[in-house]
Amino acid sequence: MNFVKRAGFWILFFIAGCVSAQEDAATASPLKLTIEDAVFMCLQHNRDLAVQQSNPVIAGAFEQIERGVYDPELFASLGTTKENSTETARSTGSQFEVAGNDTEAEVGLRQRLALGTELEVAASTERTKSNRTPEQQSSRVGLTLTQQLLRGFGPAVNLARIRQAKLDTQASRAELRGFTEALVADVEMSYWRYVAAREAISVFQKSLEVAQSQLEEVESRIEVGALPRNEAAAARAELALHKQDLIVAQSLHTEQRYMLVRHIYPGLSAYRSQELNATSRPDSDLSLDPDIDERTNLALSSRPELEEAKLRLQRNELETVVTRNGRLPRLELFINLGKSGYADTFQESFQNLDGPNYDVTVGIEFSQAIGRRASQARNTVALTTMRQAEEALANLRDLVRFDVLLAINELDRARKQISASAETCLFRGQILQGERDRFEVGSATALDVAQAQRDLVESQIAQIKARVAYQIARVRLYLAEGSLLDRRGIVVGSM
Repeated sequence: MNFVKRAGFWILFFIAGCVSAQEDAATASPLKLTIEDAVFMCLQHNRDLAVQQSNPVIAGAFEQIERGVYDPELFASLGTTKENSTETARSTGSQFEVAGNDTEAEVGLRQRLALGTELEVAASTERTKSNRTPEQQSSRVGLTLTQQLLRGFGPAVNLARIRQAKLDTQASRAELRGFTEALVADVEMSYWRYVAAREAISVFQKSLEVAQSQLEEVESRIEVGALPRNEAAAARAELALHKQDLIVAQSLHTEQRYMLVRHIYPGLSAYRSQELNATSRPDSDLSLDPDIDERTNLALSSRPELEEAKLRLQRNELETVVTRNGRLPRLELFINLGKSGYADTFQESFQNLDGPNYDVTVGIEFSQAIGRRASQARNTVALTTMRQAEEALANLRDLVRFDVLLAINELDRARKQISASAETCLFRGQILQGERDRFEVGSATALDVAQAQRDLVESQIAQIKARVAYQIARVRLYLAEGSLLDRRGIVVGSM
């Protein structure tokens, strides 16, 4: 179904739902709904899915936060100091008042690099003015480099957080794919259960009509004396039993409609929504005979749970890189280079930067926690968590293989049940006809006919359930092998 047709269908459904909220649902005409429409509307309106779709967005934002650590940073400062003090002359011992005014300004750019390097380039100026000294302007241009030599050295550890955040984003998308796949499976299985419930009503309605006709026939034959009066009791009891079955079937049908509406359009009032006419029919193609090895290999490469678990394991492996590096002592090499100029004016102080005034600072700074208990404990936690994730991944692979085996076995059982139930229904129909013929000639009772009719209805219901069970078994197989979304043409896009 193309997008225009689906959009038109959605608008029609919304308008019809609003109208049915004001009118009696019994008077509203049933709305045609294919299984493709049900899946499409579920993806459009399901609130749980809307909640889950936010998780990759949040994870992607955290990835950008980690990348932002290496964005260049512009900084600037401006300050002024005014001072009035009393000083004593060393030569004469007399005191004098000193009034001064200092102004400082600085602007620069700093950036962290993945190598463990911090760079800073800055230009500053200082103006000093006092009643005891002439005004002086000084300017400086400097470069500061700080390099980590042990802890925090190299891109492997410094980019680990970014890579972890990226893996979290990918894992979140895999989690969303798994949720979407389970949701599509739920709505498809709910659709087929609704189909089965509706077809069951049709069977019970027909059986009720047959039971009513049988009662009328028994009563007419009693009136002419062809049957004793106690024969009517069995016919009436059978009619009452079919009424009970129809009531139960109608209740189940309503329940399945509520559940289907809850999947496809939670905002619609389910108890007042119009009836749904599920037009899709169970597939009559029973040729699907999956190969266990092929389906298992597909599941091991496609299941979103496995993909998410692999990504989480990779994240844990990166955590061990961080914690192992964290056990090293901190050793920093720093270099500070500066060129200064002095003059009476601001402009001349910058012009004098090419003069002989400069400063160079080179040094090493070392620090190490004695005992290193915290860093060693963090490393132990990371290693243990990684081994735990490895075991969980291996266990999940075993569960996936087991899921595929169960799904294939259920599909095979459902396929065999279709032919077996059809055969049972055929023979019970012949038995019913035989009991009716015997009843006509007086060699069978109304109870015998009722029992045969009851067996036939049971077989018809079993046949409906078998066809629907096969459809559900196929959905569960596609879910077990992780191919349901691909088979339905649904893509969980990347951001």
